[in-house]
Amino acid sequence: MAINRIWHGWTSPENADTYSELLHTHIFPGIEAKNIPGYRGITLLRQDHRDEVEFITIMRFNSIEDVIAFQGEDYERAYVPAAAQLVLTRWDARAAHYEIVEERTYV
Repeated sequence: MAINRIWHGWTSPENADTYSELLHTHIFPGIEAKNIPGYRGITLLRQDHRDEVEFITIMRFNSIEDVIAFQGEDYERAYVPAAAQLVLTRWDARAAHYEIVEERTYV
């Protein structure tokens, strides 16, 4: 049973590019360097609002056990490194986990 781990964070328009760069240069490579069993990748979504910028990450794992290998027994706890906390204005304290029931890819 594959799992999507979904999390939201928000930052100011002024810090949005800084946060995006931090994700691409440090946070995502740091996650990949952990060599988490069953980790299948991550998707980053961004939506600019008037007063803030919302980011959503969707991590994919082969199973909930693989999510636990990433985050520990309290696997719903958000993964927000200290460097990210410095540029985010707010974030979900908990990540949501969904079973992937069907996945279609089109070219």
